Amino acid sequence: MICTTIINKDLQGILAALEMCEMAEIRLDSCNLSMKDIDEVFSSDVPLVATCRLADVMASEPSLQDASMSEQSREIKAMQITERRLVRAIEAGARYVDVEMEVPKQMSKRVRNAAHENGTVFIRSYHDFTGTGSVEELRDMVKKCRYHGADVVKLVTMAHSQEDVERVMSLYSWCSTEASGGVEALADGGLIAFCMGEAGRQSRVDCLRYGSPYTYAALTAGEAAAPGQWPAEEMMKAVYGEYTFIDSESPLAMPCSKSFAQRAIIAAALADGVSHLRGYSPCGDNEAALQVARMLGADVQKNGSEITVKGISASLGSLKQILDGEGQPSVADDGTPRLHVGESGLLTRMMIPLMAQLCPQTVTFTGEKTLLGRPLTGAKEIMEAFGTEAESVNCHPERSEGSAQALCVPLTVKGPLRPGRTDISGKHGSQIISGLLMGLPFADRNSTVVVHEPKSIPYMFITLEVLKKFGIKTGNEMLGGRDFLESDGDWSLCTEMVFKIKGGQKYKAADIDLEGDWSAAANFLVAGAVFGKAQLQGLDTRSLQADLSIMDILMDAGASLSQTDGDRGDITVQRAPLRSFAVDASNCPDLFPIISVLAAFCQGTSRLAGVGRLANKESDRAKAIMEMLTRMGVKAEIEGDEMIIEGHSLVQRLLCQKRCLDCARHDNGNARSDVETCHPERSEGSVTGGLLQGGEYTSHHDHRMVMALKVAALGADSPITIDDEDCVGKSFPQFHEIFEKL
Repeated sequence: MICTTIINKDLQGILAALEMCEMAEIRLDSCNLSMKDIDEVFSSDVPLVATCRLADVMASEPSLQDASMSEQSREIKAMQITERRLVRAIEAGARYVDVEMEVPKQMSKRVRNAAHENGTVFIRSYHDFTGTGSVEELRDMVKKCRYHGADVVKLVTMAHSQEDVERVMSLYSWCSTEASGGVEALADGGLIAFCMGEAGRQSRVDCLRYGSPYTYAALTAGEAAAPGQWPAEEMMKAVYGEYTFIDSESPLAMPCSKSFAQRAIIAAALADGVSHLRGYSPCGDNEAALQVARMLGADVQKNGSEITVKGISASLGSLKQILDGEGQPSVADDGTPRLHVGESGLLTRMMIPLMAQLCPQTVTFTGEKTLLGRPLTGAKEIMEAFGTEAESVNCHPERSEGSAQALCVPLTVKGPLRPGRTDISGKHGSQIISGLLMGLPFADRNSTVVVHEPKSIPYMFITLEVLKKFGIKTGNEMLGGRDFLESDGDWSLCTEMVFKIKGGQKYKAADIDLEGDWSAAANFLVAGAVFGKAQLQGLDTRSLQADLSIMDILMDAGASLSQTDGDRGDITVQRAPLRSFAVDASNCPDLFPIISVLAAFCQGTSRLAGVGRLANKESDRAKAIMEMLTRMGVKAEIEGDEMIIEGHSLVQRLLCQKRCLDCARHDNGNARSDVETCHPERSEGSVTGGLLQGGEYTSHHDHRMVMALKVAALGADSPITIDDEDCVGKSFPQFHEIFEKL
């Protein structure tokens, strides 16, 4: 990215300048700002660097110009002023803080502590305004900066020749191939190195191609803060060329959470009385849940975004028949009651335990599209643990090693569930467990369910929240080892969950506001973080949805995020320098496709754990994601349960693509597809990655793969066409329409 240095401005001048910047450095040593002004400036959504040079404060601060003041007193007071301004900027929201190597050690340490307490990146900077040292001297300075606490090292020297520039730029390959002792971590977007002066002018752009998170430009030609600094407008053209960034001119409305909607629809159908569900948005899975509610006998009415459901006042064994769309009994070929669950895996798993409780007869489940034949791994074993019969009908999914044959749709189930204490495995997911939590309240005795190795824990809590709203009482306890206890309840460290469900309960009608869907929002948030700016509405940042984790992932990656007007206010995300991240996505596997695209545009190597949760989705998602990334030219591999992705920033990809095209033109128009052939230095680890490769891609009929591909297309070298874009209707039929607004 391009960071515009702002000098000699007051508050209004800075705010006006920020309207034209994608990122800015605020020189607190030259800008006339009060502490209140600093608060206002650094609350901006624009990523900001706070810089206050101690020497410049000593030279320009009026209170330090008293001739009677001793030099020591001047230095102490200047240090206090500098530190106070930097810490205030940090606390107000500075993304980066820059402290030069010349400042006293204790001051640097205090500023660093403040930075880390507030999530601000700590830069240690070194400037040589006279010349460029030897390779050994430059490397030693990088090591020194790192030793003294740098998250990012900034090294800038005066170049008098191309040889000077080459020595400085060699630091990038050194960090990634030879450096040790913690310095190697700088290879993942932690080094800003370029040269001043006319000889070093081009290095201010080239540093981006080598992996610098950002470079510096002047606001105008007459406001350069250092020799050779480009005007921002000129640098924007040189770096981005004709590339167009996205921006939603108004907030984009997200659909309702289908995780909440499906649970609430079924609970309302089971309840005694009339329930109102507000904020509903249709999609294939939600409509399937409404159809199931009608098949159970509930009266379902739609009025815009509000659903009214008159429930059946369900109890154990109370369901004598299942109805079809005409209100007639729905029966399978063998005469058993038939329940059609559409293409929804959640609805299927949720209804298996419920139908075992509600219907005294054997029930046949049917479905459609990608649901047919999809293994419901672990479901059969869990149902058998409750004394319930569940069998596939003419369906033979692949058997996983060491396990029984998995259930798949079509299938039959015959209950009821046996109450009491039951121990089950949660390693295959939470959806069937959610069905148990919804069905066991109908039992004639109390139940205790002990879930070992629980996965997708947030979704179980969504079920508990919906049950509570409909008058169902349950108790739960999370257990784990010492690491879990010390983590203050980190879900990822939980090894066992215990649920206590009172029998003989009845669902009571409720009125619910359905919250927005974080799974859908994740695609727009990533698009904004990488390719421009996006504003979203209808989301709750207090949500129990597992995919709210996208906010933490983006913050870990360095994205600029803000929210207005409380937990349900509009959310804005915009471009900032993105760095590699590590995440365990076991509890939020639906995020995998889109965060794999995010990782491809984050500088460095990202590690995504939870691959084992991807096999039995609408596609084999691990295989589909790897196929997509490899085809796009992204280096990725799977090691155990981790997907490891080598990423490069959008600006690095743009500049490398531009250089490849320049090389092709110089090679008599003979374009080369092999990047390392075009740029041999890339094989040394210094420069890699152009834009993603466009072309024809398959979605594997997976709605989440379509959305990820559409976002990836924003960073492709040519259009991306997808074989089945319509499958997004399963979860988000308005996706394409809303995406076009970016």
